[in-house]
Amino acid sequence: MRESLSASADTIFDAIIIGAGINGAGIARDAAMRGLRVLLLDKGDIAGGTTSWSTRLIHGGLRYLEHGEIKLVRESLREREQLLRAAPHLVKPLLMLVPVYAGGARTWRAIRAGMWAYDLLSFDKSLARHRMLSREETLQRAPGLMREGLQGAALYCDAQVEFAERLVVENVLSARERGATILTYARVDRGLVESGAVCGVVFVDLIDGGTYQAHGAVVVNVAGPWVDEVVACVPCASPQLIGGTKGSHLVVEPFPGAPPCALYAEAAADRRPFFIIPWNGKYLIGTTDTRFAGELDEVAADEDEIEYLLRETNRVIPAAKLTRDSVLYTYSGVRPLAYKSNGTAGRVTRRHFIHDHTPAVEGFISIVGGKLTTYRHLAEQTVDLLFKKLRRSSPLMTTAFAPLPGAPCGNMADYGEHFAAHSPLAPPINERLLRVYGARAAEILELCDARPTLREIFDEETGAIAAEVVFSFQNELAETLADCLLRRTMVGLNSTVGLNAAVAAARIGREHLGWDQARVDEEIAAYRRYVRRLHPRPPRT
Repeated sequence: MRESLSASADTIFDAIIIGAGINGAGIARDAAMRGLRVLLLDKGDIAGGTTSWSTRLIHGGLRYLEHGEIKLVRESLREREQLLRAAPHLVKPLLMLVPVYAGGARTWRAIRAGMWAYDLLSFDKSLARHRMLSREETLQRAPGLMREGLQGAALYCDAQVEFAERLVVENVLSARERGATILTYARVDRGLVESGAVCGVVFVDLIDGGTYQAHGAVVVNVAGPWVDEVVACVPCASPQLIGGTKGSHLVVEPFPGAPPCALYAEAAADRRPFFIIPWNGKYLIGTTDTRFAGELDEVAADEDEIEYLLRETNRVIPAAKLTRDSVLYTYSGVRPLAYKSNGTAGRVTRRHFIHDHTPAVEGFISIVGGKLTTYRHLAEQTVDLLFKKLRRSSPLMTTAFAPLPGAPCGNMADYGEHFAAHSPLAPPINERLLRVYGARAAEILELCDARPTLREIFDEETGAIAAEVVFSFQNELAETLADCLLRRTMVGLNSTVGLNAAVAAARIGREHLGWDQARVDEEIAAYRRYVRRLHPRPPRT
C-alpha cells in the first residue's frame, strides 16, 4: 500500500480529503463513484477516531425532537432506512424500550407524542411502529427495571451498527474499487496555497518516514474534532469551527436484570437520557456529554464518568449491582460538533455544516458536525459542492442505491444459508464471518482453501481465525496490529480488548506476512500501549 505515497505526487486530484472517519470515507466513496479523482488521507487508521467511539446506533435521534430539530430527525430516519438496505450485514434493527417514571423530565404524554411524531417522520420505514406498554407489559419485557414510580414504557424500533468501524472500512474499500487513492498514517502538516487558493497539501508518512506533496483542485477537511487544527495548517483565517463534547461508554458482561432489548433511560443526576444496549455479547452503557478542551489524541473516560454510568445503571436496574470491577473496558471520543460559546453540551446541535472558506481562501472546505447515521447524505451534499467548485456537471448520484461491498445480492439470511452449506468451517465461525464481513466472508474462505493452516482459531472467545489477520493486511489496508484487531477483525472488542489475542495475531504476521521478530515484538508492545486508555480490566488471577 505504501507505494501509493510516491504515486500520489504524480497525480492532480480533483479532491483531497483529509480524515478517514465515517464522513471522510463516505465523501471519498461518493466522489469516486461519480468519477472524481480522489485522495483520502488520515494521520491514523481508517475509523481510528470518533467513529470508533460512538454508541453504535443508526437512529433518528428521538431526543432531537425535544430541541425542535424536525428536519434532522427526518433526515436521520430516511438515512437509517437507506443503511438497512445498503448494509444489512452490519446495520440491523434494534428494539428500544423507554421506561416512563412518575416525576421524570419526560411525562407519559410527552413520550407518547414523541413516539407518534417519530413514526410520522419515518412514514417510509420498513421497521415496526411504536407501542405504548402498560406497567405490567413493561415489566414482562424488562423485569429487572426499578419498579418504584414506573408507569409504563414506549417500545419502538431503531437500528444498530455493531461494528461501526466495519461500516467505514467498507466505504473506503468501495472508494478504492472506484479508483480512489487511500493513504493512512499520512499526517497533513501544511496546505499548499497559490494565488489565494489551496492547491494541495504537504504530508508526512508516519510509518516509513518521508515528506510528500499531493496536488488537488479542492481540499476537503473532514478531520472531525481535529478540523480546527487542519485549518491552522493551511493556514486559513477562520473562526473556531469545532466545539466538541466528550462521550464515554462502559462495556460490561451481561448482568442480573439486564434487559433483553436496548434501554433508553433517564439519568437522575442530570435528567440526560442514556443507553444500556446489548452489544457484541456484552452490554454497552453510555454516553456522557460534557464539554472537552483537552488532548484529542488521548481521550479517555475519567473516574467520575465511570461512576456516573455505573450509578445510573444500578438505579434503573437495582439487581445489577455493578461495581468498578464489573467494567471490562471503557472508550471515549469527542463529537466534532459546531462551536457554541455557551449553553449545555446536550443542546449543541447534531446537524452538520459544510463550511466553504471562500473568500479567505478558495478551494478549501471544512465539514463540521454530523452523525454516524447521516454520513451518506452529508457526503452527497459535499460532493455536489465539489462539482460546483470544479465547474463540472455531476453525473447521477448513486450511493443511495448502491450496496456496500459486504452486502449480499438478495436476502442476508438466504446468503447465510448458502454460505454455511459450502463452508468447511464450524457453524459458530461461519456465523462470525458473516456478522463481520458479510458476503466478503467468501474471500476469507478462499484464503483458507489456498492455505488450510489459516483455518486455525487464534482467539477462542470470538472464534476468529488466522485467515482474517492475513485478509486485513492484504485486502483491507491494515498497517498495524491495532488496525487488524480493533478495526478489521474486531477481536479487539472482546472482553480483554484483544490483549489475550495480540501475541497469537502477531505470530500469524510472522508466519504468513513476513514479519521478523523485531516487528512482532514492536507490534505487540505498541498494541498494549494503544489500549491502555481503554482501562482494560486487569486479568483475574
